[in-house]
Amino acid sequence: MTSPITLTCKPRRLGCSLSATQHLLSRYVGLTKSLLVQPTTLIFLVLLNLFWPASSFAAAHITAAVDRNPISLDESFQIIFTASESPDDNPNFKPLEQDFKILGQSQSSNISVINGTATRSIRWVLKVIAKRAGNLSIPAIKFGDDVSQALTISVTQQAASKNIDTDQELYLEVEATPQSPYVQSQVLYTLRLYRRVDLAQASLSDPELADAVVEKLGDDSNYSTQVNGVSYLVTERKYAIFPQKSGSLTIKPLVLNAEVVSSNGRPRFNGFFNPQSTQTKRIESKAITLDVKPVPSAFTGKHWLSAEQLEIKQEWSGDFQQMKVGEPVTRTLTLHVKGATVGQLPELNTLKTNNQIKAYPDQPTLQEQKNADGVVALREEKIAIIPSQSGDYSLPAIEIPWFNSQTQKMEIAKLPETTITAIAAPGSQPAPAQPVIPPVQQPAQKVDAAAPVLTNVEIQQNDVWMWATLFLAVGWLLTVLYFLSNRRPAVKPVIDNSKHLQVEDSIKRLKKACADDNAHAAKDALLAWGKQQFNAGSLGAIAELCEARLRDEILALNQVLYGKEAGQWQGKKLFQTFTENKARTKLAGTADDGLEPLYRL
Repeated sequence: MTSPITLTCKPRRLGCSLSATQHLLSRYVGLTKSLLVQPTTLIFLVLLNLFWPASSFAAAHITAAVDRNPISLDESFQIIFTASESPDDNPNFKPLEQDFKILGQSQSSNISVINGTATRSIRWVLKVIAKRAGNLSIPAIKFGDDVSQALTISVTQQAASKNIDTDQELYLEVEATPQSPYVQSQVLYTLRLYRRVDLAQASLSDPELADAVVEKLGDDSNYSTQVNGVSYLVTERKYAIFPQKSGSLTIKPLVLNAEVVSSNGRPRFNGFFNPQSTQTKRIESKAITLDVKPVPSAFTGKHWLSAEQLEIKQEWSGDFQQMKVGEPVTRTLTLHVKGATVGQLPELNTLKTNNQIKAYPDQPTLQEQKNADGVVALREEKIAIIPSQSGDYSLPAIEIPWFNSQTQKMEIAKLPETTITAIAAPGSQPAPAQPVIPPVQQPAQKVDAAAPVLTNVEIQQNDVWMWATLFLAVGWLLTVLYFLSNRRPAVKPVIDNSKHLQVEDSIKRLKKACADDNAHAAKDALLAWGKQQFNAGSLGAIAELCEARLRDEILALNQVLYGKEAGQWQGKKLFQTFTENKARTKLAGTADDGLEPLYRL
């Protein structure tokens, strides 16, 4: 009988967390008990865990972020720490107390499953207020052996006195930055609801602006502040607005309808049959007018693109300087733009297929991130490149002119010309021709005396059986044909393809209109398609039911048709985004299949 063994060891930190090490130790011990392995095997497994390569157990990645930046000295804000996995230990927030006062903290975890892969994240949210003004550093926080990222924020002095009547219990404040943007540039629209009363419920309208794309940014943030010496709770909400035509555009006032809990001296909780009394209040914000400027004459690019930041890069799946003839290598082009929508991003691939090199582009990947400081758009294109012959090939440079809305200047993002080299694959050379050797005449083979020899009688018997089998097969085939010919034909259901044909006809007309750059014909085709697909009767209604890129192109067409500054319209981009629009397949998948509901009410 094997005596029990007690091991006392201190796990070494080789790029892994203590919890991960303990978890693996427990797995090894459980495996040992279940399989009754020898003590030497257990020791080997423990040592294997302790000296496993550091890359196998990466340290937990912990990020730090704030819900707003900059902030005022008299405002509270949130610091959010997010870990991609369980860290080594509980966090030590004591270093924060040097510059910040911690008002409260909470912890939550989230598990999401994407394409069958489960990922877990853990969040620590701290509500704090700064002790002094200036550029303050949120230090790196230790989670045992794991450490978060450091962060710098800007804390301003107390906000200047605002034109707010502090006798008001509710107040709406709105602002737009900038108020004189260029067409299709991003405008950050910020709403703040100040309150010093409790609300039972409330509803708030969204910003309304004709000829503009409006996107809500992230989640609402809540904090406390002081206005003219009076404490308020503030709920802040942000939107990104992209005006689609130049001129004067007015953002209509927002309307808040709220049920305010009455403060009449009664207890806050009055029982189930005696709920708190409320009072309905309706307040409005001010209207904001934007002076939208047209495309500046200094911009010489073919396609107008206004953004705050723009970056283009390329990646290769293999060595593009040692490509093998006939074998593909994937080139990935990525465009990362801050302050624009995906519908504004241009195509990236400029490589054309020829006899020496083949290019097979995949469908582009389009993403939009709606952060607190604006919209970030991402376009990714993958192109499989296959050289047909060995040699050097030059891929043309990619240039993207864009307008920097921060510096108010035109810039050009560029990927320089790339040279790829293709070499012949090993063993691909044709083999040298072999001399033709005339066949040697073989001598006549002698018949083995022991081999059986068929007599004439046996040959005649084999022929009889062959003809009998053939006769039976033909008879069986004729019988089958007889029954099939006398079978009553099945009645095929009549399928009404009229709607499908109408949709296809609308798409063909739209394709022709886009190829001819005929804006009016494209409008008619889109209206017919939208009526058949969505039962929508206007371009604006159709645009709202489509993806962001197709929506933007339909709105651009609408601007050309009805805007004050109608210009030359090009339909290539509209039909391209139309063919990539996924809304059609989604709607087709949810069509009524004609089945009766399971239950009737």
